[in-house]
Amino acid sequence: MTSPHRSPTPARPESSAAGTDANTFLVAGTRVSAPALAPGLHVVATPIGNLGDVTLRALETLAGADVIACEDTRMSRRLTERYGITTPLVPYHDHNGASARPKLLARLAAGHRIALISDAGTPLVSDPGFKLVVEAAEAGHTVHPVPGASALLAALVAAGLPTDCFLFDGFLPPKSGQRRNRLTALASVPATLVFYETGPRLAESLADLADRLGPRKAAVCRELTKAYEEVRRGDLATLAAHYGQAEAPRGEIVLVVGPPLEEAAGDATVDEALARALKDATLKDAVAAVTAMTGRPKREVYARALALSEGRAEDKAADD
Repeated sequence: MTSPHRSPTPARPESSAAGTDANTFLVAGTRVSAPALAPGLHVVATPIGNLGDVTLRALETLAGADVIACEDTRMSRRLTERYGITTPLVPYHDHNGASARPKLLARLAAGHRIALISDAGTPLVSDPGFKLVVEAAEAGHTVHPVPGASALLAALVAAGLPTDCFLFDGFLPPKSGQRRNRLTALASVPATLVFYETGPRLAESLADLADRLGPRKAAVCRELTKAYEEVRRGDLATLAAHYGQAEAPRGEIVLVVGPPLEEAAGDATVDEALARALKDATLKDAVAAVTAMTGRPKREVYARALALSEGRAEDKAADD
């Protein structure tokens, strides 16, 4: 457990920000002093698009920290300049993590306050902050969560799909074969699935989702909280057809896929699904995926899978 945000703290080190604006921020044109910040690593959520979504506590933390560790200083400076925050920004990302982490950990050991942010949303959700948090915690430093915006949760609540149980799987593999194998493994999960995706890969990913998961309901959530926000809903095949004919969309994309359908499918549907799954999956994995997809009893699906496999073997022998 981390210590409470407002717990008594030792005297703060001198801020490296210059001028009288240090440790302050702007709210509606009024400069506000940030309260004393506890030492440690503060994991701060930032807006995913609309800068007005920042929380008051996030502003207090960013203004009161000794340094802000961020993925891209250019992106983060848009937020700090908007709210008049002068705390120094230092880059921390996948490419410099090995060299930057020891320096940040040394600051923590000296009693500094470090704010960790990502380019957008909540750090550690598909970003490089995880290793820093792990090493900081292992070294005995307090890790303070400062919650706020998350593209994952924003998409989930806008999609209109079940939210009581969901699984977030980050970015799908870029190659189709690996992506299909991953989706086959996820097909039996009895929950809503959430993925991040890029515009250029969206159509192919939707086609693979439709092929591996069947006629599930889904939503493509794009540019959430921004001027061109879009949520397109439909079954996976319909969405795949739409984006397959359209120009690759721009912006940040979150895919939300509903859980397996409850209605049991007919024999023809089961056979079609098995035929697709058996192309590049083991019998066991194909049965698990199709059982989850169709709602049919596992024993029945297994029997039909065996029949299909034996039929293919006989056809191959006849051809030889």
